[in-house]
Amino acid sequence: MESSLMLSGRSYLDGNKVEIQISEGRIVSVLPTEKDLPQDVFIGPGFLDIQVNGYAGLDYNLVQTDVLALGQISRKLLEVGVTTHFPTIITNSPEQVSALIKQVVRLRKEDRLAQSCIPGIHIEGPFISPEDGPRGAHFREFVQAPDWDLFQKWIDQSEGLIRMITLSPEWEGSVSFIENCREAGILVSIGHTNASHSQIVDAVKAGAKLSIHLGNGMHGMIARHPNYLWSQLADENLAATIIADGFHLPSEVIQVFKKVKGSNLMLVSDSVALAGMPPGDYEAAVGGKVTLTPERKLHLYGNSNTLAGSAMNIMQGVNFLLKNNLATLSEAWEMASNRPQRLFDTAFNPFQIGEKADLILAKQLPNQSLELHKVIKDGLEITPN
Repeated sequence: MESSLMLSGRSYLDGNKVEIQISEGRIVSVLPTEKDLPQDVFIGPGFLDIQVNGYAGLDYNLVQTDVLALGQISRKLLEVGVTTHFPTIITNSPEQVSALIKQVVRLRKEDRLAQSCIPGIHIEGPFISPEDGPRGAHFREFVQAPDWDLFQKWIDQSEGLIRMITLSPEWEGSVSFIENCREAGILVSIGHTNASHSQIVDAVKAGAKLSIHLGNGMHGMIARHPNYLWSQLADENLAATIIADGFHLPSEVIQVFKKVKGSNLMLVSDSVALAGMPPGDYEAAVGGKVTLTPERKLHLYGNSNTLAGSAMNIMQGVNFLLKNNLATLSEAWEMASNRPQRLFDTAFNPFQIGEKADLILAKQLPNQSLELHKVIKDGLEITPN
């Protein structure tokens, strides 16, 4: 029996009224409509988060006794408008990284919804800076120079699911490693780095396309100039992601990044397992004892100045931008959907006939933030909380 759905709303791009017909999980028509529609209800693509370490108490960086429990991450993210995400596996022992990759592969094979929500894996490390500051919360003992044979092993174990890697080009051999990634169709992002200007320039020439969570994973103090922040900001061939939770970057820094990177600036959550959990004190896999405040700030227990990761989701990032007048509705929505998608699919158009029907309807409130009304995944309606 054919499943079909008709959605009406104002386009997130220009506010024009549109009617979208969906059949068998795909968009079959997009037409203007004369229906009497609310001024403040918008329709657009579901969000894509390319950096999800964990969510709702579950962690992609821990081996689970019940692999299928990780499927709840996809379901909980759908409730906040994230229709697609990349599980992000951070620096660990080679054996543990292998086990975590295999875990995601198995999850997708046994959970149909997770398979649809997870188009790729993001490997963040272990080929990052060993220095305190740039290394962030990554385990120092497992940081190492780029090793193509090891990474090729992980690619094979992922059955082609690894779509991106974050590394620091400060290591000898980084250029050839990046070139190998480019030839393998894997996006290279620069992050957790202490690279020199010339090393960053060479990395971009070799094929690096992105700066991950720009402005974070850095020394507390850096040289006035040159430094790796200026070098990444200056390179027009580097797109950039930011964490817009109000804690990782001040508003004025986001304003500057936006002016410099323009349409090449996008959002990630970099969420850890405590994202989506109630406020309180927790014992975290990374960071030990931590506190999650009612404002969603996650910091070390007894030390509010040291962040212990991100406890946000992409919708909260979008709303931070909107409420603080850091982006228009269409810009913020694009930063969480089309822009990251186009890193992997340059021809992507969310309203194109034949595209997967991953859409959201949201109402814009008086404070400019969005309130989800409907989430459509593969043409089926998901009821948000």
